[in-house]
Amino acid sequence: MESGKQIYFRNGYILTMNERNQVYENGDLLVQEDKILAVGEVASELVKPDAEIIDLKGKYLLPGFVNTHVHTSQQISRGVGDDVDFMTWLHKRMWPFESNMTEEDSYVSTLMCCLELIRSGVTSFAEPGGQFVSGMVKAVTEAGLRGKLAKSVMDCGEGLPLVWQRTMEEELEQQTEDLKRYHNSADGRVQIWYGLRTIFNNTDELILRTKELADHYQAGVHMHVAEAKSEVEYTKEVYGESTVTHLHRLGVLDKNLLAVHTVWLTDEEVDLFQEYDVKVSHNPASAMRVLGFAKIPQMLDKNICVSIGTDGASSSNRMDIVDEMWLTSLIHKGWRLDSTVVPSQDILCMATKNGARALLDEHLYGSLEQGKKADLIIINPNGPSMMPVNDRIAALVTSMHSTNIESTMCDGKWLMKDRKILTLDEDAIVNEAQKRSEAIYKRAGIVLPDRFPVIRR
Repeated sequence: MESGKQIYFRNGYILTMNERNQVYENGDLLVQEDKILAVGEVASELVKPDAEIIDLKGKYLLPGFVNTHVHTSQQISRGVGDDVDFMTWLHKRMWPFESNMTEEDSYVSTLMCCLELIRSGVTSFAEPGGQFVSGMVKAVTEAGLRGKLAKSVMDCGEGLPLVWQRTMEEELEQQTEDLKRYHNSADGRVQIWYGLRTIFNNTDELILRTKELADHYQAGVHMHVAEAKSEVEYTKEVYGESTVTHLHRLGVLDKNLLAVHTVWLTDEEVDLFQEYDVKVSHNPASAMRVLGFAKIPQMLDKNICVSIGTDGASSSNRMDIVDEMWLTSLIHKGWRLDSTVVPSQDILCMATKNGARALLDEHLYGSLEQGKKADLIIINPNGPSMMPVNDRIAALVTSMHSTNIESTMCDGKWLMKDRKILTLDEDAIVNEAQKRSEAIYKRAGIVLPDRFPVIRR
């Protein structure tokens, strides 16, 4: 945005997601450059004569959604894990695919992922780790999103591809080099975190050193934690205790740990998350494939910071946080046999301000408040998929589709306006992604089965 340039939003149904979750009916919001200047009632003297005026005509105005766990480098592997068991997915599909990617592949995959994130109203996300942080940084910078980017870090484990077999020191040095080079680039939108893939593939020393470095550089640690039943069984066999209990004994449970999935926690371990302010990324679609039911209702009751992530296209296929919100509203009611748990208002908090808090950025975005970043989305409910709207809050979770998201703004700049992507060449990226995906499948020797008889000509 030009220096001092203003955008004045009028007549919107504004969900501020502030501390009191205030809503303004027929409310206004004023953006100047990259920040929110006023919200709710805007004094006329604040609005410059040349301000761009947007009449929302009753449409929703919300903070941009925050996706706290998305594997951008897996976007072009979509379909690689459908209908196979976990070990086949990991050793015969995912690892061969990912280990055959180049830096340019990672760049294109991240661009492809950014398209889907923008279209689903995401303005900020956390990447748990690909192999080429440089490629991810380039893509996120061009897309205009905010990203907490990390490297996928492993220093042990069976079956790792040769190219991934690195020492602890090599992994730590690479991450710190990435941080020094890219942290706070793209006007502060791109930041580097430390990554830990999983306790299967991380030694205790690596986990401890990672925590020390993250604290030193005031960064977060992004880790898959208590993801699968087999993981907890492994840690009990190797360490004599389950994953979270072991991490607690190591002393790494803390406010800058983003723990992903967290399906297999005991009640006592949930209490540990509460005590140490550990942040949680709930990925319902990925969990439903094979992992199980996380204790989200219990975590919310204890005011644990629970956010929402989509995981990667190799396990979830859809990087659409709107779908994840809808699924979150259903699965916990189902397994608890209680239709009152995890209500829509809690899910909206998870997807906005909880997400910002999980990424240690609650002072910057996650709510529409004076002085915060202009990260926002316009939602148009008009249409058969969402109308009629009676419960305006619930409709955003139970009825909305990502196609209802009309425009996405990050840092005061339009990424999508009236459903048109403005920062990227969508057609070119989609075509390039298809070519690169097919080439990687071929290099990796991955052959997907014909599900129905195919006549090839």
